[in-house]
Amino acid sequence: MNKRTEGAKYEALARTYLEEKGYRILACNFRCLRSEVDLIAREGKYLVFVEVKERSSDALGFGAESVDRRKQERIIAAARYYMHLIRMDPETPVRFDVVSIDRGRIRLIRNAFLYKG
Repeated sequence: MNKRTEGAKYEALARTYLEEKGYRILACNFRCLRSEVDLIAREGKYLVFVEVKERSSDALGFGAESVDRRKQERIIAAARYYMHLIRMDPETPVRFDVVSIDRGRIRLIRNAFLYKG
C-alpha cells in the first residue's frame, strides 16, 4: 500500500471516529499551495482543523509527536486560507485538534496547539 492510500485509510478511520463523537465533517484534505489540513469540522460552536497522524510501532514515538512547530505553521496557513475562502465570521472560535492513531489505538487531542488569529 502506498503512503497516500495508507493515509486515506487512516483519515477515513479518524473521520468516522470524530463523527461518532459529534463532529460534523466539512472538508477532507483541504489543500492550498504547500499546506494541507486533513479534516475540517464543526464541533458545537468551534470550527476545528484536524491533523491525522498514524504510527504502527513505538519506534518513532506517538503520531501526535510528529506535529512539530513547522507542521503546525503549515496547518495554520491552510486554515487561514480556508477561513478567508468561506468568509468566516471573525467571532467563530477556532481550534486545532490532532487524531493520533498509535498501533491501532485512536486518541483525540483537543486544542493540540494554539492559534493566535
